Amino acid sequence: HTGRSRNDQVALDMKLYCRDEIDELDELVRKLLEELLAIMEANTDTFMPGFTHLQKAQPVTLAHHVGAYFEMFSRDRGRLHDIRERMNYCPLGSGALAGTTYPLDREYTAELLGFYGPTLNSMDSVSDRDYVIELLSALSMIAMHLSRFSEEIIWNSNEYRFVELDDAYSTGSSIMPQKKNPDIAELVRGKAGRVYGALMSMLTVMKGIPLAYDKDMQEDKELTFDAIDTVKSLALFTGMISTMTFNKEVMENSAKNGFTNATDAADYLVNHGVPFRDAHGIVGQLVLFCIERGIALDDMTLEEFQAISPV
Repeated sequence: HTGRSRNDQVALDMKLYCRDEIDELDELVRKLLEELLAIMEANTDTFMPGFTHLQKAQPVTLAHHVGAYFEMFSRDRGRLHDIRERMNYCPLGSGALAGTTYPLDREYTAELLGFYGPTLNSMDSVSDRDYVIELLSALSMIAMHLSRFSEEIIWNSNEYRFVELDDAYSTGSSIMPQKKNPDIAELVRGKAGRVYGALMSMLTVMKGIPLAYDKDMQEDKELTFDAIDTVKSLALFTGMISTMTFNKEVMENSAKNGFTNATDAADYLVNHGVPFRDAHGIVGQLVLFCIERGIALDDMTLEEFQAISPV
């Protein structure tokens, strides 16, 4: 213990723990990205409706839809990398707050422990938990992205029937034998709030702490441990999506309903010299025409199109 304090030792241990956990989380996100990429590569010609405001908007491919989540989780992986880079400096040698008179070789200690070098200010070293807050923020983002994707598993419902979940990742109802509940998706979605809570708690703990170390800071342990364990549900989520099957015909038929090609019709008119504002109104008339007759835009004859717009 010569030249050391509990303050710089606990700061060291927390950094070593967070660094190891970041590496584990990075690997879990990488495996999820691999599964998403496999779905994308297999579904470049799988058509489905794209949504805005929970309403059918335009046709897209399943690959493009899943690709949005690929981008989200790619950014998450980048954030984990950034945090690891920023935190990877060794606080040992800071003592309680003012260093020590012993001739410690802080550079060598940092090298042996896999750090880039020693921290530069001893008072900051023992009272810094920015990296914990950054990690909890990154975990909150991962949890939020997992929750958004879990919300998409409404596709499992009878109203959509876009996907079929594997029995290993769903459960039946206790009284309704026909039910197949997406429990993993729901639990992942529900636990996002728990991770957010850890972030807000840690921000609140740190906001009123003067330099240097204060005992309030031991609150960082339980919050961080729980948030990391919770986000490791990534493994279950990855298993769920890797075993899902997509009902491609149902998805394509759904894309054909709801006038999702209305924008394409407007673009057609624009490409033939009609100002978009006018084209927008013309297609609105086409949609009303179809609604009154219970048909889709695809079902209209050329004569019916031209009766509303000669273009």
